[in-house]
Amino acid sequence: MGEQFQQRKSQFNIGLIARIMGILIVINGIFMFMCLPFSFYFGGEDWFALMQSGVISILAGGLSVLYGEHRGYKREIKKKDGYIVVSLGWALMAFFGSLPYLFSHEIPSLTDAYFETISGFSTTGASILTDIEGVGKGILFWRSLTQWIGGMGIIVLAVAVLPFLGIGGMQLFVAEAPGISPDKLQPRIKETAKRLWWVYASLTVIETILLMTGGMSFYDALNHALTTMATGGFSTYNDSAASMSPYIQYILIFFMLLAGTNFTLNYFLFKRMFKAIWTNEEYRYYIGIIFLSTVSIGSVVAFTTDLGIEKSFRDAIFQVVSIMTTTGYVSADYTAWAPFATMIIFVLMFCGGMAGSTAGGVKIVRHIILFKNTFLELKRQLHPTAIIPVRFNSKAVKGGITFNVLAFIMAYFLIFGLGILVLSALGVDLMTSLGAVATSLGNIGPGVGSVGPVDNFAHLPDAVKWVLSFLMLLGRLELFTVMIIFTPYFWSRF
Repeated sequence: MGEQFQQRKSQFNIGLIARIMGILIVINGIFMFMCLPFSFYFGGEDWFALMQSGVISILAGGLSVLYGEHRGYKREIKKKDGYIVVSLGWALMAFFGSLPYLFSHEIPSLTDAYFETISGFSTTGASILTDIEGVGKGILFWRSLTQWIGGMGIIVLAVAVLPFLGIGGMQLFVAEAPGISPDKLQPRIKETAKRLWWVYASLTVIETILLMTGGMSFYDALNHALTTMATGGFSTYNDSAASMSPYIQYILIFFMLLAGTNFTLNYFLFKRMFKAIWTNEEYRYYIGIIFLSTVSIGSVVAFTTDLGIEKSFRDAIFQVVSIMTTTGYVSADYTAWAPFATMIIFVLMFCGGMAGSTAGGVKIVRHIILFKNTFLELKRQLHPTAIIPVRFNSKAVKGGITFNVLAFIMAYFLIFGLGILVLSALGVDLMTSLGAVATSLGNIGPGVGSVGPVDNFAHLPDAVKWVLSFLMLLGRLELFTVMIIFTPYFWSRF
């Protein structure tokens, strides 16, 4: 038995996995120290909790790195190692990231602390905090920072890891990324990641400045910039964006749009390559869906309320962009709108942003391929011997990617249905189950039912919070990355 276990264990590059895990945890600890200036400046008592958490994270991560070095490892990372690193890395980051909440007693429950942290790192934005403005400034900044770290991590995944693991849709992003071609992927990863990080950080700085010109303090502006660019939606205000000025809301709308856009196109924006942006098929669908949804909802709100034209359409576009980009900021209670408008918002929860953005959800590119393949299938029925490929951006999509996309969407809605059944079995009402599963799996934040835009997740049972935490991780990591670990053939030696 011991010999069999040793053989099975040897199929993984344990030393490299331990080393990468350790580096991630150390980085986590370093980011915790970045919150200390805010604790000191505002005279908070949470500085010791952040210091303690940072030290523990750095020590634990350092020991993991040393273990990896001691064990020895090959520098080549294989597919199975990649799945372990991505899935375990996110879960461990969330565990150590929950320490500041626990040590500061801002969130004394491990379940709630982990839920809040995985919601941050997965850029979901679902929260259990009932008085956000009463939380220590250092801890609140850490809460925002978890989303920014998660958003930055997603860019790395989109460029370097998910295409390597064969996640459908992400290969298409790589084909469009600057400096990357399929035959030269590995040498260009670092260069491309640097460019996209630069765009990500630059947009964060620009948004911070623009929010400050609208009257926000530096602290609030920075927090909102961090969580906007990550499409996370954590706010420093109890009512999210509801009481913000129109100017601030329009700034948030603009940067949510950018954050939900393929970051390659944002890079093109900095380079003033406007034609390359508009000729991108996914981008045109992205803008088109937002435009049509805004017109539909805005018209309904304007005719059924006394808010006025400007306010009606501002609330409409804010919530459309917020939900579709999976940011999750709230400017109005969309569940109080006419049923038609609320239904459109619910449908948008299954759209997602563009591939290669920090947005969650299914992603627009997958919907495009799904619908194109469906219509082409009708044509194939008339011409069964004809070879009619799906085309995206005027290029034929490989059959393997099409099948992967179809499998992803089927798996997504299967998990959505199973999630509803599990929550219902745990005593959650149907409407809340629908909203909680949709928003967690899509990494959105607010849902419907008792987890709607004016509520939160604090009242849910602990078992439900763990289920939703898993769904957040599952959705953020493109389903298959996590699902495959639970299959017997993943652990098989052959």
